[in-house]
Amino acid sequence: MFCPRKLILMSVLLDYSLGLKDLIVSSLELTVHVGNSALMGCVFQSTQEKRVTKVDWMFSSGEHSKDDYVLYYYANFSVPMGRFRNRVHLVGDISRNDGSLLLQNVEEADQGTYTCEIRLEMESRVFKKTVVLHLLPEEPKELMVNVGDSIQMGCVVQSTEEKRMTKVDWMFSSGKHAKEEIVLHYYPKPNVPVGYTQNWGSFQNRVKLVGNTARNDGSIMLQGVKESDGGSYTCTIHLGNLTFRKTIVLKVNWKEPQTPVTPVVRRPEILGGDQLVIIVGIVCATILLLPVLILIVKRTHRNKSSVTPTALVKSLENTKKAHPEKHVYSSIATHEVIKEEESSEKSEATYMTMHPVWPSQRSAPSNSLETKSAGGIPKTKQAF
Repeated sequence: MFCPRKLILMSVLLDYSLGLKDLIVSSLELTVHVGNSALMGCVFQSTQEKRVTKVDWMFSSGEHSKDDYVLYYYANFSVPMGRFRNRVHLVGDISRNDGSLLLQNVEEADQGTYTCEIRLEMESRVFKKTVVLHLLPEEPKELMVNVGDSIQMGCVVQSTEEKRMTKVDWMFSSGKHAKEEIVLHYYPKPNVPVGYTQNWGSFQNRVKLVGNTARNDGSIMLQGVKESDGGSYTCTIHLGNLTFRKTIVLKVNWKEPQTPVTPVVRRPEILGGDQLVIIVGIVCATILLLPVLILIVKRTHRNKSSVTPTALVKSLENTKKAHPEKHVYSSIATHEVIKEEESSEKSEATYMTMHPVWPSQRSAPSNSLETKSAGGIPKTKQAF
């Protein structure tokens, strides 16, 4: 006895290998942040009312890589495959030829090409549609805000199709065991594109829905942030019977932000008539007094130059006084008198003559004798 799911898979693989004539639609591109969800549409528009018998979703990471099954639908069974299990859901209305796929918690390895194939009852052709998925870095799960500021919290399901969401809920919790508080409820009204928004409690008149609901964007703006607003915010987007959730942690800085002081740029002032007259007068007075200042400077320079030679003469005179001329004295020893003194023994004193010797006369004989007297005794000018 075979399992029904195995029979379904065998029939799917058999049909896929037959290579039936395909109806290929141009590929679409979708850009999603890592960690978010991607809604890839696959709707077959037909004038004939034919029932969808099978839907296959395949994934390829590159040109030469092998295709992997993401999900297949057959005989009212939807089966996710491989690493996409528990992350993909068939969200389209099969009765309306809609085989759209929702991929949640997108990973980096999910970037690539997704191919949808729809087969109709009693139809040999296969409708194919491809979606190229591009990924962006993961958005921060924690947001920081200052008291009194405003902050936007995003909650969007990226989609290739404009599938209108049925409801958006935002809930707040300040802690693990704290009771959840309603932040915002949104649900569309018939024939009203804006819908109806409600908020209660401490968030009343402070929360605004700013996302484009036609693009499954339920982002909100929280204004006038308080210290008590710190906590976890959970967004839930309802797509028919399917729900998409996202949680954001908001941290509030207790200190109020300091308002930066912007320097005031002063514009150049235009001078008035009186100010121009004063400036012109100052310039003219300066021009007239300039020759007088030049004469005063020249006279002062001349007086300084005349005083300089006189000072040099005085300094030379002081130098001569400080260093007087030296005199050289020489003593005369009279050898002729010695004999007479020895014989007579009457000599009582020694006579000396001192002559000044000038520097110019140092080369001359140092001693000169006076003309002797007739008795042989030297003649001196002064006797002691």
